[in-house]
Amino acid sequence: MPTVETTCLINAPLARVYEIAKDSRSFPEYMKDVKSVTPIESSENRFVSDWVGIIPTFGLKIRWQQEDLWDDSSHTCRFKQLKGDYDMMEGVWTFAEEEGGTRFNQKLDYEYNVPTLGPLVKKVIYSIVVKNLENINEAFKQRAEG
Repeated sequence: MPTVETTCLINAPLARVYEIAKDSRSFPEYMKDVKSVTPIESSENRFVSDWVGIIPTFGLKIRWQQEDLWDDSSHTCRFKQLKGDYDMMEGVWTFAEEEGGTRFNQKLDYEYNVPTLGPLVKKVIYSIVVKNLENINEAFKQRAEG
């Protein structure tokens, strides 16, 4: 099971970055890899939604239902796929004050198998996942700093 981790420093207050991250309904407005996020169930710290993502390299859409569990006291979000196109997908986002800004860390564990295509495709998928997480970093950074 591949794991991808990224980090970035966002020059904006923790509260602002965290608020932007919690508003996944608006992701399609400014994240090019997110086609739609449709709410299914919502409470103060739990959000379940249907996602449609875009893989531009292949002109494909990927769909999944995701549960987000937000912990406002530690500024973290644990998320996982409940059902969908991934064989498995779960991760954590953490937010911490650093140098007058916010350190945003992502960790994603996933499994996405294409049985007939094997190891070569796994490397391509890994690079797509890395690029997607980097795009999330950049999107939050632009939105929070803009």
